[in-house]
Amino acid sequence: MTAERRARCLHIVALSRRTFLGSLGASLLGSQLAGRGSALAGPQPARRLVVFYSPTGTVHRHWRPNPDPTQLGFTAGSVLEPLTGLEQHLTVLDGLNYAGVASHDRGMLHMLTGGPDPLSESRGASLDQFVADHIGGASRMASLQLGVQTSELGATMQSRMSYRRAGVMVSPNDDPRDAHRRIFADLGEDTLALYAKRRSVLDLVRGELHSLKPRLGRNEQVKLDAHLEALRASEQAFTPMSTGAQCGLHPAAVTFDPSLNDNFPQVGRAQMDLMVAALACDLTRVASLQWSYASSATVLTHLGLSEAYHTLSHSDDGNAQGLEDYLAGQRWYAEQFAYLIGRLRDLPEPSTSGSMLDHSIVLWMTELGDSRLHECTDVPVVIAGGASGQLAGGRYLRFQGQPHNRLLTSICRAMGLNNQGFGDASTGTGLLEGLLV
Repeated sequence: MTAERRARCLHIVALSRRTFLGSLGASLLGSQLAGRGSALAGPQPARRLVVFYSPTGTVHRHWRPNPDPTQLGFTAGSVLEPLTGLEQHLTVLDGLNYAGVASHDRGMLHMLTGGPDPLSESRGASLDQFVADHIGGASRMASLQLGVQTSELGATMQSRMSYRRAGVMVSPNDDPRDAHRRIFADLGEDTLALYAKRRSVLDLVRGELHSLKPRLGRNEQVKLDAHLEALRASEQAFTPMSTGAQCGLHPAAVTFDPSLNDNFPQVGRAQMDLMVAALACDLTRVASLQWSYASSATVLTHLGLSEAYHTLSHSDDGNAQGLEDYLAGQRWYAEQFAYLIGRLRDLPEPSTSGSMLDHSIVLWMTELGDSRLHECTDVPVVIAGGASGQLAGGRYLRFQGQPHNRLLTSICRAMGLNNQGFGDASTGTGLLEGLLV
């Protein structure tokens, strides 16, 4: 190759590199600023949102905490007793209604959408997807949906709780083997080298932008500063935690069949471990875990039970054994919730004080209130986490029939958004008074 041709090639490569870096920078800026128009100045927003679903409502007298609102506590043998020792991280909500709704399928539809109104501020999206649209740009995955045997009925109103918008379902991944591949596809032995390469590209972009700044006018410099801020945020998203250590400890892929009924608890534990690892790596800040589906036919054989969970949920007081078995299942789900929030409590929050749980909202919901009446009134809700100081734990709050739309709006507010309502506005707008501090 002649010297002239070599020079021309080098010039073309340099131009291509600048074009690539400029495109990368522009795309990163766009992803970081997406949804900023709906961000709310004020208190530090919660860093992450997790939704935990278990099916079929509850039996209230066996679920409700001690009535003293000043000191949250759980009675021996109650559904929530497995949460003992975590009270300081919990807010228990009672008396919320899915307004105008009854039955499993309608409750499932309304639970996170607040009523799928395409003309509402949330456009029929579920809470997790709406929040992800506004805070997910800094993460590799805007949201992560995991499930445990959710699809026996296919994708139906009974089996799906997440919606991109009205009528557009988001299906959870029921297979922890596949989820592991998708989440940690590039987190192998060469993890540090891969992230080093990504950081080096960002360093090149940042260096070129810094050299450009003195040649720009004041308005352009302001825009450039915003661009650099977006690059810094992207660097954090590309890096496995600023502290590093806990991200690399993602769980090994499972080998068992996730569709077998008897593997139900193992699938759930694997999915929770995957979720925690993804959150710890800051690969996502919005995640959900759906155990089974509304009117669940799962048989909790690991508890020694032989009837479907939905069948047990209809056990009245005259069926002492059926009721006892149903409550055993309820307590088991409480144990799983305790495991999840315990994992988050034990991980330090990067770049600030406290734990990951202190800066998160973990929302435990179900599609019914009373399991035996098929009503969506007095729906039981438990929230774990401090929401970066916006939630005070150790409380039992009773709301006397307030629409749960206000709960969904309040969670949006705690996540830094400023929507005034969520879902069907005719059932109620505004915040749930007394929830946020």
